[in-house]
Amino acid sequence: MASNKKPPRASASGVRPSRGVGRRPRAQRSSSPNGSGDNGNPGAGRLNSYTGWRSLLNPLWCFHGFRIAVLALTCFGVVMVFSSSSITMISQGASPWKQAISQGVYCVMGLALGWGASRVSAGAYHHWSFAFIGVAIALQLVTITPLGISVNGNSGWIGIPGVFTMQPAEVLKLGLCLWMPTGMEIATRRYAQRGLRAYTAPILVFLGSLAAVMVGKDLGTTMILILIGGTSLLIGGFPPKWLAGISAVLVGLVAIFVVSSPNRMRRILATYQPCSTDAQQDVCYQAIHAKYAMGSGGLLGAGIGNSREKWNYLPEAHNDFIYAIIGEETGFFGALMVILLYMILGWCLVCIAVHMTNRYEAMVLVCIAVWIVCQALVNIMVVVGLLPVMGIPMPFISAGGSSLIMCLIAAGVAASMMREQPQIKAATAALSS
Repeated sequence: MASNKKPPRASASGVRPSRGVGRRPRAQRSSSPNGSGDNGNPGAGRLNSYTGWRSLLNPLWCFHGFRIAVLALTCFGVVMVFSSSSITMISQGASPWKQAISQGVYCVMGLALGWGASRVSAGAYHHWSFAFIGVAIALQLVTITPLGISVNGNSGWIGIPGVFTMQPAEVLKLGLCLWMPTGMEIATRRYAQRGLRAYTAPILVFLGSLAAVMVGKDLGTTMILILIGGTSLLIGGFPPKWLAGISAVLVGLVAIFVVSSPNRMRRILATYQPCSTDAQQDVCYQAIHAKYAMGSGGLLGAGIGNSREKWNYLPEAHNDFIYAIIGEETGFFGALMVILLYMILGWCLVCIAVHMTNRYEAMVLVCIAVWIVCQALVNIMVVVGLLPVMGIPMPFISAGGSSLIMCLIAAGVAASMMREQPQIKAATAALSS
């Protein structure tokens, strides 16, 4: 019985065409090796290949997002320092621009030094990290000499009053971020032969850094250093049970440090207990007016320059409590945008760290993320009354040269580490060629 099915059409050569005829082969869809369609800049092609939410995982997007977040926070900080300090400067008989000009000079210096730090190779930081931490500890110990300057009961500054002052603890934070990954990397290689003794050097340097700061009675900075060092031990492979033991010891030491100071105990009790009438004009005064500022901002704020609490009601309005003025003048949305910028900064650092092929560079990025994001979080929690007053500045925003310059240098160091990531390295090399 004959079939009614039509035979397949054949080409002129008599060969039946395949299903792929008429479609460009997969290997020919892109003229670049990485399938980006961009011969001149492979990194840009990979950047374009990520769409939607997947862009959040793209190292190249994170590299640019990190730099934008740093610049946005820094520029916004200069504006807010001027807004929050102008009335205080006038009441002191100085120009309303005095603090803003000073902050602007620190900003330019920090950006220049940060750019220079970004041009130093990651290998150089690895090689000289021990020298850096040694100099940082030495500078911190100078605070207990006659060159040390005490501010609000903390001996954390050195210099000549009225001429030059600096806070060595800011240098120590970066030094710990650079050296602890080096020490942990060396210790991990030696652990098989030496056991726990391999971790002697990083533990001693870590504890020495804490001791140098605690001598100056700076509990807030000590907590930030504990977070940086603890993160290095955790991601560096330190045995968990020993890490738990060290953590318990440090918690105990911090508790003793707090209980032994009546001033700290008063601040803690004032934070978590109702304030008496007398305390409202004393230990609770700063926290109460910070809440007044945050509460009066509403959704959109009173507008830049229109704060009421900066009229010498809120102490340290341009420094540790500048976030309260941000909330008052820019409202809920402005305060939320600041938090979002810190989240972007931290996410970008951690995301690129995950994509790094070098363990040291990845650990440095994570440590810098912990330093900046956790310090910002502590500052915000103090302002809104979730933590007692500690004297922790807001990174990139609070007035003060030491914090701003060292944060920008740390951003430059992070950018140097990021450029070692293969995708970012390819993109930056193509742009510079």
